[in-house]
Amino acid sequence: MKTKFRCSCPITSTVDIIGDKWTLIIVKQMLTEGRKTFKDFIESEEAIASNILSSRLKMLEEFKIITKEKLPDNKKTNIYTLTNKGVDLMPIIAELSIWSDKHVREFHSELYSGEALDIVKNNKEGFIQKTIEDYKLENWK
Repeated sequence: MKTKFRCSCPITSTVDIIGDKWTLIIVKQMLTEGRKTFKDFIESEEAIASNILSSRLKMLEEFKIITKEKLPDNKKTNIYTLTNKGVDLMPIIAELSIWSDKHVREFHSELYSGEALDIVKNNKEGFIQKTIEDYKLENWK
């Protein structure tokens, strides 16, 4: 894989990897919704197209943000797991949740408003740590 980055700016280079419409959604689904298989992602309410999902999963694997393994009892099904690099995106996801609540709600009246968002807003660091710990406990056996 030879990725062409637009420039040497760290922010721009990061956006070149995770700044498309779907990549952080996939990582968020893995961290907070327990999605692990292609079918899990396809069935989500975000409705990602299968060709785009395939492309993003391959890219995430190439950048070592996720790993791919076969299910032990079903060699046809791939299981995707976040690496440390992927898990390290959790603070960004939490910040996006807070930013969205503050700045997007006026434009999107049906934006989620519930207990999880309240926890993020009131104890961001605790939420991030618990989400990471829960993910690792469930997926890194």
